[in-house]
Amino acid sequence: QVQLVESGGGLVQPGGSLRLSCAASGITFSIYAMGWYRQAPRKQRELVGAITTGGSTNYTDSVKGRFTISRDNAKNTVYLQMNSLRPEDTAVYFCNARYKVVTGIQYDYWGQGTQVTVSS
Repeated sequence: QVQLVESGGGLVQPGGSLRLSCAASGITFSIYAMGWYRQAPRKQRELVGAITTGGSTNYTDSVKGRFTISRDNAKNTVYLQMNSLRPEDTAVYFCNARYKVVTGIQYDYWGQGTQVTVSS
């Protein structure tokens, strides 16, 4: 059974930092691209950033220079370091694991989400 379990969310003041973790089980973690998404109230879920199996990263423009994604394949865990947090970063943050076979079949797994609230 595949499980992605996020942790590390909470309430933080503007300008503060949080580090989210996503621990995976039930998959061969190293072959999955990992992503972080977020969904704010009354908004669509959006990609925050992702990391490939080789460690390359990409981010949505609004978080570039503030957020960093990393992975530890030995621990089956992906991280999202969030610095200089802003109220508009408030959202539920979701972890995603994605593996695409050469035939085109794609395997997608999601965590349950963790709430991040940026407020004074």
